[in-house]
Amino acid sequence: MDEHLLRSLTPAVLGVLVRRGADFAAAEDAVQDALIEAVRVWPADSPRDPKGWLVTVAWRKFLDATRADTARRRREESAAEEPAPGPAPALDDTLQLYFLCAHPLLTPSSAVALTLRAVGGLTTREIARAYLVPEATMAQRISRAKRTVSGARFDRPGDVATVLRVLYLVFNEGYSGDVDLVAEAIRLTRRLAAVIDHPEVAGLLALMLLHHARRAARTTPDGSLVPLAEQDRGRWDTRMIAEGVGILQAALAGDRLGEYQAQAAIAALHADAPRADQTDWVQIVEWYDELVRLTDSPVVRLNRAVAVGEADGPRAGLAALAELDGSLPRHTAVAAYLHERDGDRRTAARLYAEAAGQAPSLAERDHLIRQAARLNADRT
Repeated sequence: MDEHLLRSLTPAVLGVLVRRGADFAAAEDAVQDALIEAVRVWPADSPRDPKGWLVTVAWRKFLDATRADTARRRREESAAEEPAPGPAPALDDTLQLYFLCAHPLLTPSSAVALTLRAVGGLTTREIARAYLVPEATMAQRISRAKRTVSGARFDRPGDVATVLRVLYLVFNEGYSGDVDLVAEAIRLTRRLAAVIDHPEVAGLLALMLLHHARRAARTTPDGSLVPLAEQDRGRWDTRMIAEGVGILQAALAGDRLGEYQAQAAIAALHADAPRADQTDWVQIVEWYDELVRLTDSPVVRLNRAVAVGEADGPRAGLAALAELDGSLPRHTAVAAYLHERDGDRRTAARLYAEAAGQAPSLAERDHLIRQAARLNADRT
């Protein structure tokens, strides 16, 4: 059973059901039932047209559930007739589904959470981590969003800003390890940029390309993380960097600055430095100041503290860090780095070890443990 194939087809099948009149919650249940049926049937009898098979079965599941629910029968009788078996249209429905899930009935944060869960394929835990909230809180938010849109007609697409937020978070989750998610986020953002002349769409695409250009240098063959300053810049994709910079320059020329353009500008400054010690940290701090003005995000302020530490010295960075909540993800790791830069290796080693226990991934945990071990070994 090709689980990757099933996962890749799910958004398109869900989109077909929604456009045919199914409310979102019922469509999601029907698609899940069809996936279970596929797991049962396909090993013995694999269809020639997997998407068409899933659309047909999911639609039948939806109709069966609708007929059994008398309270909703009148509303669902207006849905389109069951499609005949056969090949489904080759149109990619995923991007349209992103817009449909950004429903006007939902707040932007709820729309993003629902879309990440239903379309992006992220778990509730991953979404909660992106939002810096407990998993139980995010589970409640997603459940409320489903109840809000249950029974609503998905004929009023949401706004571009909400869709961009979803694509950004999908990319970030993929950038932390799942390359397929990264490629899908870039593909969808390219398609969006092709049909919408919007500086923040271009800014997001530039940001994705500039970050993705460094992917080959981010880890060693055994999967260990390589910090930006230690990466082999000869392994960066210069063609992708040039494309990202060109897209960014065109977006900035429109003089409608947004957070994705500002983030892309920071990434471009990193990409422009031949060596880590030639990075223009003063300009990077200025761009972080713009980002703080645009977002007032605690994560942005945390990253700004690192940049301040590079531009003005580690004690200035520690002073900026002291203004932030110590429970922020990676706060302890940043403190460890700045204390090491300031020469306090004992404190840095302790903080690296503490940060390892808070790390969101095994690769990051192992990296922090190695940093602590390195400093402890230097003192013996």
